[in-house]
Amino acid sequence: MSTVVDRFIRYAKVATPSDPNNETQTPSNPEEFDLARLLCDELRALGYADAAVDDHAYVTAHVPASAGAEDLPCLGLIAHIDASPDAPAHGVNPRVVRYEGGELTLGVVDGTPITINEQNTPGLEELAGKDIICSDGSTLIAADDKAGVAEIMELAARLAADPSIPHPRLALCFAPDEEIGHGCSLLDLDAFGAEVAYTVDGGPIGEVEFETFNAASADVHFRGHEIHPGSAKDIMVNALHLFEEYDAMLPAWERPEHTEGYEGFFHLHGVSGTCTSATARYIIRDHDRERFEQRKQLMRDAATFMNARLGEDRVTCDLHDEYYNMASVIRDHMELVDRAKQAFADCGYEPEVVPVRGGTDGSQLSLRGLPCPNLATGGYNYHSVREFLPVFALEGMVDVLQRLVGIFATR
Repeated sequence: MSTVVDRFIRYAKVATPSDPNNETQTPSNPEEFDLARLLCDELRALGYADAAVDDHAYVTAHVPASAGAEDLPCLGLIAHIDASPDAPAHGVNPRVVRYEGGELTLGVVDGTPITINEQNTPGLEELAGKDIICSDGSTLIAADDKAGVAEIMELAARLAADPSIPHPRLALCFAPDEEIGHGCSLLDLDAFGAEVAYTVDGGPIGEVEFETFNAASADVHFRGHEIHPGSAKDIMVNALHLFEEYDAMLPAWERPEHTEGYEGFFHLHGVSGTCTSATARYIIRDHDRERFEQRKQLMRDAATFMNARLGEDRVTCDLHDEYYNMASVIRDHMELVDRAKQAFADCGYEPEVVPVRGGTDGSQLSLRGLPCPNLATGGYNYHSVREFLPVFALEGMVDVLQRLVGIFATR
């Protein structure tokens, strides 16, 4: 295996799922410190003496500029160490397999074959004859975003081995809790020192992204009135049926499974409850800020309507904004997109500028004053046990990053 493949597999085996039920703490899962400390130790072993892990599991380090590039602006490279909590993330055991085309069975879980094919993974057939990294079907592999972590770390290793490779001063950051919307909220930007940056947290190789969703979460609570069902007429209020009524007022055609491109959505992320009380958790997404605000208002209005019909307050909707579309900032710094496209093209990959149907740490950072587009990692099927990572893309992204920092080393 190449060193970056070995590096990725080593990182992927460290369990770091963020915990959406512990959002008041950063990191939300103390296991994230395990990878943070490992990365810090490796950076120090490479000679980056200022490598550090803070109390919130942020890993930072700086790479001195190559000769002649010392007075150029500092460039940031950022990836996140947490794995999605949407699929099993413990006991990850990545393996490298040759994909020969057609359907590939990753493994059998509880008697059910876990497969990938062109239908559930568009573009898969284009990878026939390539080596891919996947799991056994029982876990994700956390290519989102340990592929980005491995690619940045491999670049750092290259620059340590050959400091003459052209590059400006680099600020590196590996952050916790991106998957639950915290991301780089606690990163000290003054100490970080970058004037512009990139996250390495995207999809198939060649992608450059500067538009993200505006994002919010909503916890909708339903208060019922329970009584013996034999005596329930005109008395019982079933909280679960209140949820059903509420959910039916949100447009079914605006769910994730029916949307693409710039189309926003309401996504029911989880529901729990009894006749007495129930809670539904939604995420709300839209690239357009005005439509985003309209979506949130619709959720409030649905609760208001139900309470008016019921004659008392039995439905409450608690909304929380998570991040906003970074395009409002990046549109004034499109040279960052152009330089990323050049780096991909120079390495033989067709660049493609696409909107993110999600978010990245760059959303928060850009709105905080650090313009930060997003770059591919090479991965597919994120947040899923069907996640996989082509080896050529993992290796190729290291070359792209090296070319990118070289472009920033020119005046």
